[in-house]
Amino acid sequence: MPVKRMDTVTIIGILLIGLAAGMLGGMVGVGGGLIVVPALVFFFGFSQHAAQGTSLGLLVLPVALFGMLNYYKQGYVDFRVVGLLAISFMVGSYFGSKWALSLPQETIKKYFAVLLFYTAFKLMGWEKSLVSWIRSWG
Repeated sequence: MPVKRMDTVTIIGILLIGLAAGMLGGMVGVGGGLIVVPALVFFFGFSQHAAQGTSLGLLVLPVALFGMLNYYKQGYVDFRVVGLLAISFMVGSYFGSKWALSLPQETIKKYFAVLLFYTAFKLMGWEKSLVSWIRSWG
């Protein structure tokens, strides 16, 4: 792991990343992949593999419990779905990490970037425009 010395600036930086990821996670249900991984790579010099492993380590702890409780109180948590997702997430996480560790870091960065772009385009409703634009070139 690239963080050799935990000086005050490093500790504050990591706490700010965690805070931003937690806030984003509480707001829209994401954080680890969108905030923690890129921040560890860009600001702390982590390799893609180390950033992803560290982000997954964050999920091991019940860090989202308090945010989830607010949604639960409003009736927005289906524990049957949570259970199924948790089981499949554990299996997927195990095999996904095995696969990712077998690939070069640069390949994983490209997959990650494509996933972020795809997600952004879908959420913005731009996928139809993108498909049209690609077809116009063909």
